[in-house]
Order: sequence, then structure tokens, then C-alpha cells
Amino acid sequence: MAASRKPQSVSAGVESAAREALAAAGALSGKRIAAGLSGGVDSVVLLHVLRALAPGFGYRLSAVHVNHGLSAHADAWQKRCAALCARWMVPFLARRVRVAKAGKGIEAAAREARRKAFAALPADAIALGHQLDDQAETVLFNLLRGTGLKGAAAMPAVGKLGRKRVLRPLLGVRRDAIVAYARARRLAWIEDEMNADAALARAFLRHRVGPLLESRFPRWREALARAARHFADEGGRRAELLREFLASQGLRAPSERRLAEMLRQLGNPRPGVRAALRHDGAVLRLHRGRVSVTREAPRAEFKPVRWQGEEKLALRALGGELQFERGRGGIDPAKLERARVTVRTRGGGERLRPDAARPRRTLKNLFQEAGVPPWERERLPMLFCGEDLVWVPGLGVDAAYRAAAGKRGIVPRWRAT
Repeated sequence: MAASRKPQSVSAGVESAAREALAAAGALSGKRIAAGLSGGVDSVVLLHVLRALAPGFGYRLSAVHVNHGLSAHADAWQKRCAALCARWMVPFLARRVRVAKAGKGIEAAAREARRKAFAALPADAIALGHQLDDQAETVLFNLLRGTGLKGAAAMPAVGKLGRKRVLRPLLGVRRDAIVAYARARRLAWIEDEMNADAALARAFLRHRVGPLLESRFPRWREALARAARHFADEGGRRAELLREFLASQGLRAPSERRLAEMLRQLGNPRPGVRAALRHDGAVLRLHRGRVSVTREAPRAEFKPVRWQGEEKLALRALGGELQFERGRGGIDPAKLERARVTVRTRGGGERLRPDAARPRRTLKNLFQEAGVPPWERERLPMLFCGEDLVWVPGLGVDAAYRAAAGKRGIVPRWRAT
């Protein structure tokens, strides 16, 4: 159970890491995200963070609890997860599975049962609470088993499960930071007795091997996670991944020579130089390890547009549509009556305060923190009330205009076309 307070910076750091990971995952507006909720501290913090970030990213959040029936407390855990979701007003699903133990270890069998349950969910993406310690333990476990490059690469921040995406927003966050976040927010969680059973391989690595490595190599987690990224790049996978990525964007396959040059520029960018590769009528850019594609088209000048309560504003000059929905959270409509409400783009010097516990900050810093690529920042529609900046896509609502907890407000959503 939560017992003590921690500095606000701990909470902000966990949420910031998750925000950056979600921004790097691509467009999430309108997507259905189901968060895996076991009731453990990782999954509880994941749900808490995703719930806080939902208004800014525009996704629809739900939670799913997989009941393995392996513990005498399994049904009680399910009830606690349901009660938590009811209190947080998050739609909740429970799935009871049968763990087939024959031919494999109990951990692998439970993991396979969860995957099948997740694959059948009515969702576009599954969010899981894996964190940095899990990633490091997975690399170590797979290396000890003698797996190849795929196993050594461990878990991706964004993966696939059939047609669904698998998101791991906390993959870069240490377990102790997650526990500190939960305690600072006075969250309660479940302790699964299996996590302390050293007879299980994962628990053995966590409780016996991990502390031993910590005593000699304090950053062993980060080192193994970094090694996993290197493993993922080996074996000619990068070229194949780039080909698949270009095809998924509707672009023609480049020649072998051109592909090699693209990999060179994208894989080894010069310091301070942003690569912009033109191919088949599009521009490829690298930002924070991810390649984005924008179509080459003349940009029309955007002039401020007044919003007078319409459900939608077609902003063709910016290449999308701004939608206004009613729901929990968002903008307090009463506060928008103070002055004329307009949609504008960046002019320079704007500041926003998405977190009431932190000072107002420049959009440049917030965009950098959220991982929004520089070439996208100037073409984002922003909502103003008079001269007050109220809302920015991907960053959220300014604290001064946010609807009170539990109250319905206006939730803007930007849909780029």
C-alpha cells in the first residue's frame, strides 16, 4: 500500500516519460486503448498515467484484467481492479483464462494465455505496464536461455499483436520510480505472492541476481536495455524494416543503392543536422530514433479561425479537422465565455501550463519533452481564449481552463488527414 509522499518531480518524471513514449508511438487520437490491469503497482501506475494523458492525446481508454485463476486471491484481485476502474470512471473488462501448464513453465503458459485474451479484445492497441527493470530482466533471461537476436532484443516500446499495436509507455522507467510515483499519489496496489517466489525464473533474477548486479553495476538495467536496442538493429533487420515501412506508407521501394544511402543518413545523422530525405514524392525525417513521412505539397497560409461552438472545424490549410466533443475533463466551457475563442498556429513565445503543480513553460520545451518533431510544431492548431493559450494537441489543456475533476467539459481532438 502507498504510505509516504515523494517530491512532485518523481511523479512528473514518470508522466513525462510516458507522454514522450506515446507521442513517439504515432497518432492515437480516436484510437481505443485497452490497458492491461493486473492490480500490481506497474499496471496501476500505467492506468493512472494513461487516464491523465488521455485528454491531450485524444484516445479512448479502457482497462482489462486477465484472471488466470492461479492464486487463491485471483477473484479478490479482479474485484479490486473493477472497483478501482469504477472509482476512476474507466470502462472495465475482465477475462478469465485457463493456463495450460503442460509442456512449458507456468510463467510462459500464463503469458500465452494473456496474449490470446488481449488479441480478442475490441481495441486498437493494448497498453502494458512493462518497465525498465522488466526489460533488463528479459534481456538477461533470454541471453541465459541462448536465444538469438530476436530474443536478445527483448520487448519493443511499440509492438504488434495481430492487427493490434502493443504500447509500453513505461518501458524506460525504473521500477523504483514507479513505486515512488504510486506512493506520492497515494495509490494502492496488489502484491502477487508469485512475484516473490524465487523458484520462478523471473523472480529469481529480480530478487537474487538484480541486487547482486546493482552492487557492482548500478546502471545495469540501462546497459541491458541499450544492448537490446543494439541487438534489434543487427542481422540486416534495419534494411528490411525500412522497406516494410516505406511500403506501409504507400511509397515505392528504393533501389539497393538508394536504400543503403537512406540507412546511412538515417542511422548516422551528423550532430546538429536533421536529415530530410526525399523519396517518391515524400520527405523522410528522423526524430528521436523514429522515421516520419510527410508528403511534399504546397503549404497554404493559415489565418486565425473563430470558434463559435461548432462540433467540427475543417482546417484544410493545416491538413486536418479540429473536433470538439463533450466528455469528462477537457476545457471548462464557462471559462471560454471570457473572451473571443480562436484557433491559431504558433507565433512564438507561447507558454502553457498543462500540470497545475508545475510552472507555465514554453511550447518549445513542452514539445521537446513530448517528442513532437520540429517540422510538425508550426502547423498544429492551438486554441486561444482572447490572448490566453488554452489547448495544444499532444500537450493538453492549460490548468487555468481545465474542467473540475469529474465534471464534463469540451475535449478538442485534432485529426490530421
